[in-house]
Amino acid sequence: MRRNSRVPVWLPWPLPPGWLVAGFAEAGDDRRGAGASVVAVAGPSVLHGPADLLIVAEEPGVGLGAGLAGIDGPDPGAGFGEGPPHAKIEILGHPTPLWCVDGVPDRAVYAGEALGNWLWTIAWPAEAGCLIALAQLSLRDLRDHDQELDPPYGAMSPRLPLAE
Repeated sequence: MRRNSRVPVWLPWPLPPGWLVAGFAEAGDDRRGAGASVVAVAGPSVLHGPADLLIVAEEPGVGLGAGLAGIDGPDPGAGFGEGPPHAKIEILGHPTPLWCVDGVPDRAVYAGEALGNWLWTIAWPAEAGCLIALAQLSLRDLRDHDQELDPPYGAMSPRLPLAE
């Protein structure tokens, strides 16, 4: 996936305490490569039980992030980016703004832009979305070869899109 992706493969690193990598997915074709990547992580929810988080990077117009967020259309939609950001996430040492996106009520969705691509964070249950706003997450692009990471892995996330 790292070699085939035209977009970043974002991994929160370091992972929040108790969190594990729960899988990867991509959208694209063999000829052009992946125009969207998804990294799934899972861990304890803020209030109770487990939580899932998908981090999606995609070229504009692909629509994978919007589909996982439960919204119509390929992009965050009208009103996106208006007003101050609701959260920030660190990418390559720089704070990157994210805005809440109205999606399905069972999940929290934030979207922004990084390196010319859409960046989506989608968390289940909805209250796990505060992880995005409060945890000061830092994302690393797994395509970069200058890093020695040994992330912990857990069971495959049921939230990942299935290959067809």
